[in-house]
Amino acid sequence: MIVLHYKLNRGRNHVLSESTKGVLFALGAYLVWGFMPIYWKQIEAVSSYEIIAHRVLWAFVFMLLLIIVIGRWFYFKEDLKFIFSNKKKVIALFFASMAITSNWLVYIIAVNSGNILDASLGYYINPLISILIGFIILGERFSKIGWIAILVVAIGVVYMTAGLGSAPWISFYLAVSFSVYGLIKKMINLDAIYAMAVETFVLAPFALIYILYLGFSGAGDFGLNTESIWMVGTGLATVVPLLLFSLGVQKIRLSLIGFLQYFAPTIMLIIGVFMYDEAFTRVHQVAYIFIWGGLILYSVNRYFAMRNENRRIARRRIEN
Repeated sequence: MIVLHYKLNRGRNHVLSESTKGVLFALGAYLVWGFMPIYWKQIEAVSSYEIIAHRVLWAFVFMLLLIIVIGRWFYFKEDLKFIFSNKKKVIALFFASMAITSNWLVYIIAVNSGNILDASLGYYINPLISILIGFIILGERFSKIGWIAILVVAIGVVYMTAGLGSAPWISFYLAVSFSVYGLIKKMINLDAIYAMAVETFVLAPFALIYILYLGFSGAGDFGLNTESIWMVGTGLATVVPLLLFSLGVQKIRLSLIGFLQYFAPTIMLIIGVFMYDEAFTRVHQVAYIFIWGGLILYSVNRYFAMRNENRRIARRRIEN
């Protein structure tokens, strides 16, 4: 009995340890993404188009090195063969690459043009835009509380649009482009690490050609200078949080990921207001009360829905 009790406790501690690791990995990813505006600000004098070209190129290089180091080169090649033997998957992959690259580009432009708050808002409303896309395109269904959450967030966005006199187009583009990217990734169904490698592989040749063009024409900033180190580092800045997220999502429930994902835009909001003195007006305050209220409602509802589903699955296993 004592031995059995020890083994059970040891198993529980092991599970708890794995869960804790998962939280730390995922939280690390969202912290890196949250503080990323500070990174982009170090090279704000460089054209956003040149930055994004380097990000695509160096992300591909570092992803390739990562795949080789972790011993997945063979599987990566097999996935490439499978994808490029299917025209529909190739087309989907190209559009996924375009969606995520344009998302990165608009994000960098937003940060370096003093619109970190707009970028933050985009990633706040992204989950609800994904829900709408799932409802419209995939025919997914969700509860009345989910609809209420979307309505509450929509009221906040409409209030902000009316109060500021213009729609937050940057926010909408970031939310929609990332949601479309997520939809395409769902259709392709690739491992996160392989997916980023393949997506950057598609656009890396174009990025390299553009970088060489800038170099030969004298219009680029890449060379023997500090900015070049930061530009090469964009590859690591892309790979590291993705790797942390991939490790984290394997060890914890998606419902918890749903809560943790709001760390990044919250950190961005704080950075924009307190580090870079972006205006957070009375209109923003009221609008964000609605937006945060809707997101909390959505997250709590999602948590309880997934918990009930897990309980149903557990009961079925016991009965069988």
